[in-house]
Amino acid sequence: MNNTPAVKDEFGLMDWPEPACERGRHAIALATAIYTGHVRDQGTPYINHPVRVVAILKNELGVTEPDLLILGLLHDALEISPSAEPIIESGLGSAFAQQLRSMTPDHRLEQRPKQPGDADTWHDKIQALDQDELLVRLADRIDNLRDLRYSPDPDRRARFRASLTRTYLPLAQESREASTPLRAAFVLLSSEYQRHAQEKAAQ
Repeated sequence: MNNTPAVKDEFGLMDWPEPACERGRHAIALATAIYTGHVRDQGTPYINHPVRVVAILKNELGVTEPDLLILGLLHDALEISPSAEPIIESGLGSAFAQQLRSMTPDHRLEQRPKQPGDADTWHDKIQALDQDELLVRLADRIDNLRDLRYSPDPDRRARFRASLTRTYLPLAQESREASTPLRAAFVLLSSEYQRHAQEKAAQ
């Protein structure tokens, strides 16, 4: 799943019109360059995660808009490599780069350790996302929740669950009537959270 053909398969580039197809190919090249060599705390190649987010958007939430799928693929690009912003902006435009900035925690953009108050700032930043950005972040949460059992860090698992109940689940509920994909994201995230809670209680 960490190779370019797999990304193309999830995108479904064959069905995209030009120039969206060319934009998609460029996004794949950027994603491969940015994510390659990075590993998730579960020990898996990082690029597997954004590829799965694209699959969730397309196959489970009904997203067909190329730019939204591209946003899903690169949603963590500035978190992984803030210095890649000029390359992203040059290839995909300033508006796209700004979307990524709006979806990235400030301490990651500033390449510094997390500080007191950053969680509140991130909560406010998430609440200010537009519908497309929020949908990608919810798809990101769905994949992270499915993958959470493999994280070796119990503190990370606890922080993730706390952020779900404080920020993401309420926001998903509030936004569920804004679009069919957002409604589907709310249902799916709620279902995955309930399943995770049941598994945790059974341990």
